[in-house]
Amino acid sequence: MSQGPSHPSSGSLPEFHLATIAHDGVIWDAYLEFEEDMHRPPTYRARLRFEPPTAGEGLGSTRTTVIIIEDSYEQAVTKARGFDDRQLQGLLRSTLPDGEE
Repeated sequence: MSQGPSHPSSGSLPEFHLATIAHDGVIWDAYLEFEEDMHRPPTYRARLRFEPPTAGEGLGSTRTTVIIIEDSYEQAVTKARGFDDRQLQGLLRSTLPDGEE
């Protein structure tokens, strides 16, 4: 029996809702966002995107750089799921401008 593709064949990889965390009194949703790299097609490169509940109060979405590089979509998701809330909060803080920490 052959295995199917390790990600949907829609041409772009789906983002993955990773967690909902609290930081500085604001609830943030964390997503795993994949980047397609034409120079390294067999790898799955992803960053974290953090979304506040609303764009009000000067808060907007923010992203890390690519921090996950794995051989399959499933391995990338598993790696991201390994982050605990404290680590996600630290990654979120690292993406915020100095005045918003």
